[in-house]
Amino acid sequence: MAPTAFYDQTRRQLARLGLPLGDLERIPRSDRTFPDGGHFRIEVPTVNTVPAAETLLAESRRRGFTINRITETRGMYRHTAREIGAYVALGKEYGTEILMSVGPRATYDIGGGVQTPEGSRIGYRLRGQDQIVRAVEDVKRGIGLGVRGFVVYDEGLLWVLGRLRSSGELPADIHLKVSAHCGQGNPASAQLLEMLGANSFNPVRDLTLPMIAALRQAVGIPLDCHVDNPPTSGGFIRTYEAPDIVRAAAPVHLKTGNSALDGHGVSPTPAQLDGILRQVEIVTEFLGRHYPQARQSAARALQPAGAVPGKDV
Repeated sequence: MAPTAFYDQTRRQLARLGLPLGDLERIPRSDRTFPDGGHFRIEVPTVNTVPAAETLLAESRRRGFTINRITETRGMYRHTAREIGAYVALGKEYGTEILMSVGPRATYDIGGGVQTPEGSRIGYRLRGQDQIVRAVEDVKRGIGLGVRGFVVYDEGLLWVLGRLRSSGELPADIHLKVSAHCGQGNPASAQLLEMLGANSFNPVRDLTLPMIAALRQAVGIPLDCHVDNPPTSGGFIRTYEAPDIVRAAAPVHLKTGNSALDGHGVSPTPAQLDGILRQVEIVTEFLGRHYPQARQSAARALQPAGAVPGKDV
């Protein structure tokens, strides 16, 4: 439902494009699921060392809850081939999806613009065609080492990788996740990213529930929504909203645990890893307590992502 009675002509025009009339004040329950019937999965981002990944997966199993996805965010070209292989092996051992991030990005480039207050709006996007070439090479290196899930920070790179996948020059089963660092947060942008080849989409971190529901109305791919954040990106903790996020956004990855960290791109300390585990356990408890009908996907063997999601994604 549109929040006001104004702008009816524009709202109808946008509706013909497959967009909602507005942010959904009356939040409908999403009837979409992951292929296994799950409504949500738990994702832990900023897992930037192999020992950190191993600790999180082993301890979560010991404590009796499931982490479905581990996301590395430092960049593949910051890791040795041995380390990348170890990430892949952990994913297979624990039935966890492993996503690794494309290494080349603005903050690693020699360009100084991104370091300025105005230039920081660039995010991690790529500068120049050679950086596109290097980013594709980074993905190819990861594929050769067994990685099948990639965090993408540049919309042009997403288009390139999606085209190479469609043409058969990259494997059909690679998963392309758009990072929140791209700064996208509305249904039109979400549709564009889906058309460019995104298999899942991480909107900006501070969307309201009506805004999240509007995203779900616009796209079929899974949404990756932050339940908590480090101080550098707001520091908010939405534990009590987690059931509502699942209800509105399924299928959804609940990004959980980063409130235990000082910021993004860091290597968690042992104490911070324990804080991440505690937050995951709390969110899992709250889902079971307040929305028991919602099903979390079980730990599983790696499955192909698929390039063209349908109703059940």
